[in-house]
Formats: sequence, C-alpha cells, structure tokens
Amino acid sequence: MILFRSFSNIFKVAELRKKLFFVIGTLVIYRLGSIIPVLGVNVQALAEYMKQATNLGMMFSYLDTFSGSALGRCTLFALGISPYITASIMMQLLGMTLPKLEQLLKEGEFGRKIFNQYTRYLTLGLSIVYATSYAAFLESQGLALVGGFGFRIPFILSLTAGAMFVMWLGEQISIYGIGNGASVIIFAGIVARFPDYVERMARDVNAGITNIFWALFILLFFLAVMACVVYFEKGERKIPVQYARRVVGNKIYGAQSTFIPFKINAVGVMPVIFASSMLQMPMYIIGMIASYFPALKYLPEKFAVGGILYNVVTFILIMFFTFFYTAIMFDPNKLADDMKKSGGFIPGLRPGKKTADFFNYLLNRLGLMGALYLASLAIIPNLLYAMVKMPFYLGGTSLLIVVGVALEFSSQIEAYLIEHRYEGFLTSGKLKK
Repeated sequence: MILFRSFSNIFKVAELRKKLFFVIGTLVIYRLGSIIPVLGVNVQALAEYMKQATNLGMMFSYLDTFSGSALGRCTLFALGISPYITASIMMQLLGMTLPKLEQLLKEGEFGRKIFNQYTRYLTLGLSIVYATSYAAFLESQGLALVGGFGFRIPFILSLTAGAMFVMWLGEQISIYGIGNGASVIIFAGIVARFPDYVERMARDVNAGITNIFWALFILLFFLAVMACVVYFEKGERKIPVQYARRVVGNKIYGAQSTFIPFKINAVGVMPVIFASSMLQMPMYIIGMIASYFPALKYLPEKFAVGGILYNVVTFILIMFFTFFYTAIMFDPNKLADDMKKSGGFIPGLRPGKKTADFFNYLLNRLGLMGALYLASLAIIPNLLYAMVKMPFYLGGTSLLIVVGVALEFSSQIEAYLIEHRYEGFLTSGKLKK
C-alpha cells in the first residue's frame, strides 16, 4: 500500500508527469514501428531460420535481442538504435585523437551542435552498411521474395530511414523526457522479448524438454545476477571534505563537513551498451561475408555467440570502455580546482595538485573494480548458456543494460521528486508543507 502511495507521487508533479508520458508515448511509437514489416521478405522462413542452432542463426538471434525482435521480423525499425550508438562511440574516440574535432568540442554549444551533426552523418553511413549486410544475408539464404536491385534498394532505404527515425526518437527522449534516450530505447527492445522467453520456457517444461528444477534454477540464477548488479551499482566510497569558514557578502558561513560519493561503477551501464554496439558491426559484416562465400562459413563458428572468442572480446571491450567513459566524464584536475575555489579540502591533503592526484588514484582503482564487475557479470550468463540447454538466449550484457537503465531511470525520478520537496519515490512520499 505504501509503495502504491509512493508511486502516485510521480503524477502529482506536472513537469515529471509530462516527461513520463512523453517517454511512454515515444516508446509506443517505437514499438509500432517494430511491427511494420518491410516488403519483399519471407518473414515466416526468416523466423524459422533464426530458431535453428546454426552459428549464423544464433548470431542474428543475438542481434535481434537489442531490436526487440524487430530484426527477426524484418520490420521498419530492424536496425534499432545500434547505428547511432556505434557512430557516437566512433565520434567520441575521434574527438580524443583528432585535434580538429577536439577543438570543436571546446567551442561550447556551437561546437557541440556541429559535432552532433557529424555523428548523425556517420549514423546514416553505418545504417546503409548495416542494411546492405542484412539484405545480402537475406538474399543468400533465399529469404528474399524477389532478388536483385528491385529488392535491395527499397529494403536498404526502408531500414536506413527507420534507423534515422529511431535516432531522432532517442534524441527527443533525452531532451523532453527522462534519462538517456538511446539507453531507454535499448531497454524497451530487450524487455519486449521477456514475455516470449517466459512462454518458451513454460512450453518446454510442459513438453518435458526442460526439467522444472532446471527452469527454477535458471530463474534463480538470473535473479541472483540482477541482485548483484543492484548491490554493486549502489556501492560507493565517501570521501570526506572540509569547508573552511568564509565570508560571502555580509554573511559569514561557518566551517562544515560533507563528503563526495564515488561509486564503484561511476559510469553506469554505458560501457556495456558501447561494447555490445561495437560487437554488432563486425557481426553484420561476418554474417554478410559468410552468406556470400560458402568457403568462409567457419567465420561465424569462430565468433559464435557465447563462445570463447566472443566472451574474451566482450570482456576486453567492457574493460576498455569503462576506463574510456570514466576519462570522459571525470576530470580530476577540474574537480580539485572547483573544490579549491569553493574553499573545500580533503583532510590530510593539500588543495590543488595533491588533491587531483588523489582523485586520479581513486578513480583508477574504483574504475578497475567497476570494470571487472561489469565485464564478469556480462559473461557469466554466457557460461551458463554454454552448460545448460535453454530455449532462449539472454546474455549478460542484456541483463546489465536492463537493470542498469532501470536503476538510472528510477534515480532520476527520485531526484525530481526530492527537488519538488517530496520525500522520495521509494519511501512513503508526501508533499511537505
């Protein structure tokens, strides 16, 4: 009863209510686009192909997870938000290496606007590459009703337009809604497949294919992984900060103590999203090459989803992007300089360079722990999938994205409620007088 009363607090804040309804409306549009089929594809034969236990079929089933089954049904939004995320990663990497782009990022809002426009252009190019690879795969497997340019050109144009529209939807969520638009869209795509997973498991249990105890074990295993994600996401180290007495205008502010919270995973779920997106591009290309050249059918086998090479690459990418994203989000020198300007200091450390070195030391070690936690939880479900026969594939990256985005979304709602003088979202919130 208390939880329902707390949930009702969301709808008492006009601004938050509008943002929430905007997100819901945008996701409805996204899901509608995910059921509009593209012409010229044998959808039933494609669904049967993806159910097969071939490495190429498993590869496209994995890619289908992030599109909310839109890829498997070959719908207008089959590419989802993946081209935009991959383009964002590539632009951020280039922004740290190319002096021209680095200078552009330092030019404030104007430079950021031009940088984002370059990202959209790159998204368009990647969408064409993805759509071309998918068209080649469908033709090679005999899943296209009509071959040749009469199929390829409309197909590529349809999927590219869909990908650009999904990118626009994600930007609108970031501007007018709650949370990161790209993360919310990926979250919606993964969660949309959960009812199908439950149905498959129940069907296998009823048919005697899967033992009821194995089904319960799988359920408890995934619940345990989710609990670990929540536990580590909430973990933090509090750094004490002391503020000296200072005079501001005609007022004298006394000395006070506070702390800076450094989370174990300070960058959230973005490294996992980046890693999964970076894996998708070579998977599309591998699928296209293997479908065109029968002699190279071993490529999907070498990079099989859940295999040793796949797990190793996933682990390395998550580790890399955790440190990369931490370097983008946190500048130890700026943090120490801001603290010094406000009259704060860490007991036992001199303000300035000593404090910046301490922040750098702390971020490196906490970043290592956060990277190991994210990378380990991402591949553990893959190991279970390799040992236990399951009627569906739910990778560790998908679980991390779902739980991580849900936590970030709820924390932003909590911040809105507290800002409007509520006691919070997860407590018995009442409007304070």
